[in-house]
Amino acid sequence: MMSNEASYWYLENIDVTGILCPQKIRRGDLEAHFHRCYKRGEYIYLPDEMSDRVFFLTDGRVKIGTYGDSGKEITKAILGKGDVFGELSLIGEDHRRDFAYTMEEATVCVVNVDEMKLLMRDHTSLGLFIMKIMGSRVLEMEKRLESLVFKDSRTRIIEYLLESAEKKGRRVGFETEVRKFITHQEIANLTATSRQTVTTLLNDLRDRNILTFDRRRLLIRDMDKLKGETLPVS
Repeated sequence: MMSNEASYWYLENIDVTGILCPQKIRRGDLEAHFHRCYKRGEYIYLPDEMSDRVFFLTDGRVKIGTYGDSGKEITKAILGKGDVFGELSLIGEDHRRDFAYTMEEATVCVVNVDEMKLLMRDHTSLGLFIMKIMGSRVLEMEKRLESLVFKDSRTRIIEYLLESAEKKGRRVGFETEVRKFITHQEIANLTATSRQTVTTLLNDLRDRNILTFDRRRLLIRDMDKLKGETLPVS
């Protein structure tokens, strides 16, 4: 995993898994706290459902999104192992405003709101972790809004590729590999562009040997060249 300024929680000494593991809950209340497995393509929750639980993703990938007035799907985030979602229920959200959908088989630790608040009271590190999650997501949404307003579609797509490499990539020699590369449509949903635009750009970058990709991974051959693609043409 590559390091960056916005380091993830698991790079810090916060044992969230240990805190949330059912076997380590003194109360032993599995109704308030349990693990559940979901098959690929299942909804964990939908808009307008009761917002009374928080979810900790222990394995797999989950997409968080919503639907526009026209019914178009809008992807807000794609989460992986170690991420928390549904956290707005902790600050007064009564009903879900978005959906959570499994992109592959996933295992989720489910904690009801009352239990989570008790855990946050007993474990200062957990409260800090949740605060950082909320803050980072507000900043991320602000960044995406600014990008939508001030940058063209090509730049938004390239910046998404760079961000994925910086957050999820690993060095392979002089190249950078991102495993579990998402579909062109998902990239389009995340960057407010079209699938055709994403496909055209990726094919162009591949033809110029800046990167290559398939359904399983993205391989950036030259990070500096890819970064250069975001610079204005003089």
